[in-house]
Amino acid sequence: MSTRLPVYFISHGGGPWSYMDDPSRAVYAKLEASLAAMPGEIGVTPAAVLMISAHWEEPEFTLMSNPRPPMLYDYYGFPDYTYQVRYDAPGDPSLAEHTRQIIEDAGMPARLDPQRGFDHGAFTPLKIIYPAADVPVVQLSLKAGLDPQAHLALGRAIAPLREQGVLIVGSGLSYHNLRQFFSPRGWGPSHEFDGWLSGVLLGESSKRDQLLAAWEVAPAARAAHPREEHLLPLMVAAGAAGDEPARRTYHETDFLGGLAVSSYRFGKS
Repeated sequence: MSTRLPVYFISHGGGPWSYMDDPSRAVYAKLEASLAAMPGEIGVTPAAVLMISAHWEEPEFTLMSNPRPPMLYDYYGFPDYTYQVRYDAPGDPSLAEHTRQIIEDAGMPARLDPQRGFDHGAFTPLKIIYPAADVPVVQLSLKAGLDPQAHLALGRAIAPLREQGVLIVGSGLSYHNLRQFFSPRGWGPSHEFDGWLSGVLLGESSKRDQLLAAWEVAPAARAAHPREEHLLPLMVAAGAAGDEPARRTYHETDFLGGLAVSSYRFGKS
């Protein structure tokens, strides 16, 4: 596959929502529609998905290398059946090793983890994007310390994978303050930060990395992300995008009553 694939940053929602069979599923109708639209936007079936999930941090960038990844039910308080769900996409050990070598060649230590399973930052959105679970998936961790420059550099390092048929997806949330998720006190900060983020991503792409690296000075930055693990997958996606333009693929201003949340695609307009 020689076509350069786009890069995505997706807001993945909460817990195992895509497996829920109760009325709470309706909250995610717009997000679900945006995820279901991704294969059509991409236009081809990727050779594999490389997923950077907010729910995996390691001392060094680490890649899942299990050919049959297990499930990691990293949430609590959900119905019993959600701890039995499966997403049986195959892994891709050769892609994991290839990517590890690319990262190492860029001067960043990286390793493989043959035991790691899919966390909900991966399997929950993937159930909607590729419901047949027939596209190989490799997860790539964040690096402890959550340095935005390091994650932008990671994205730049793995960008050549786009030419090799690999779909790079950063999976996080554009707003992630769990203490305020269900409170009107979160609405204002989410809108302030979302406005800044949209301006950066949809604005002049040559300035994007510099502005993202300094994200903490953005309006309501720490109110929107008290801890930035759900924002860092965006840094990887932006780094992999280079100077290619972004388009917002999902946007709500009244999520859970009044939160602003968004997802973005880079390249391939």
